[in-house]
Amino acid sequence: MSSPESFAFKVGTRLDGRHGRTGVISTPHGDIATPAFIPVGTKATVKAVLPEAMKELGAQALLANAYHLYLQPGPDIVDEAGGLSGFMNWPGPTFTDSGGFQVMSLGVGFKKVLAMEAVGVQNDDVIAKGKERLAHVDDDGVTFRSHLDGSKHRFTPEVSMGIQHQLGADIMFAFDELTTLMNTRGYQEESLERTRRWAQRCLDEHERLTAARSHRPYQALFGVIQGAQYEDLRRKACRDLEELRGATGTGFDGYGIGGALEKHNLGTIVGWCCDELPEQKPRHMLGISEPEDMFTAVENGADTFDCVNPSRVARNAAIYVDEGRFNINTSRFRRDFTPIDDTCDCYTCANYTRAYLHHLFKAKEILAATLCTIHNERFTVRLVDRIRGSIERGEFDDYKTDFLGRWKGRIKAPAN
Repeated sequence: MSSPESFAFKVGTRLDGRHGRTGVISTPHGDIATPAFIPVGTKATVKAVLPEAMKELGAQALLANAYHLYLQPGPDIVDEAGGLSGFMNWPGPTFTDSGGFQVMSLGVGFKKVLAMEAVGVQNDDVIAKGKERLAHVDDDGVTFRSHLDGSKHRFTPEVSMGIQHQLGADIMFAFDELTTLMNTRGYQEESLERTRRWAQRCLDEHERLTAARSHRPYQALFGVIQGAQYEDLRRKACRDLEELRGATGTGFDGYGIGGALEKHNLGTIVGWCCDELPEQKPRHMLGISEPEDMFTAVENGADTFDCVNPSRVARNAAIYVDEGRFNINTSRFRRDFTPIDDTCDCYTCANYTRAYLHHLFKAKEILAATLCTIHNERFTVRLVDRIRGSIERGEFDDYKTDFLGRWKGRIKAPAN
């Protein structure tokens, strides 16, 4: 079953003069039409929503996290269940990230985010205020303490590959060191070289495990591009990763664009990377934020991207509509008996009103998170589906102008 030929990428329609394109990624668990939004199911679940519901919402693939699943329930249990798809009853393709982001972000006390502003004094020992460092990097790997119980663990490239092979995702990522924009240029250079060496070790271990686990479907491995906001480092990272080969000649199946970057530089940095990366391999943007970022990422060459925002903000009563994002738990919606969005085809909009959702949040009912997550995930999937369709029809620029002309970011309420 474990044949590299079961993973492929075919380029479709290209955006004139830009790196953006449509395409199809083929995996052992099905195809992904790109560009595609990949919802995040960190612990083998998109919080508050059934995996089957995510399929009904149009999600083509889900991304889970190696760090969290390593700590709980353990990759051996997921492997015994037949991999992520069998464990979580998800029939489609799956991604896993390497765990590097969580090891470092939780390890310096920033929880979900790192220091992503290039302001203030640069500091290579950056840590959140009042927190103790839980992760320590050396040239061989990272030693860290669990954020759950304080127990000590160690990730190396080989350990990360072993965990991800047991998790059984169709697409997994090489173990990398994540820096922040507060790190000095000297440390960024040192870290980039460390990540390059780790990438080679990931390729070697990936080849070994693929041969040893030939009874399992083939898992594609993507290299991860770091380099922060430095053009020369980003370009060097791309060239270095593209040149790497395992002992039997295996290169990376695709590439993940990761690391620290400022929002206003997103398109520029993705563009630098896509200038250097081979066109015949897919590119994944590791973690973006709001709808406007999705247009930027796609236009500059990202084929897939993941984002926790739709589900995270839904649990805090924030709702997406075409005009922007608003909070449903404010008093103005107490007697509003209209759907969130009468143009939306999701289950929530078809069956429930703003007044009911407002009530659920005020009553602290769990159903509030479920219904709002359903809407936000459908909104995001639908938006990217429309972006893909606009590229195929040669109407991307018109659609981008139309959508962003209506999108106002955070709003008090949508227009009637």
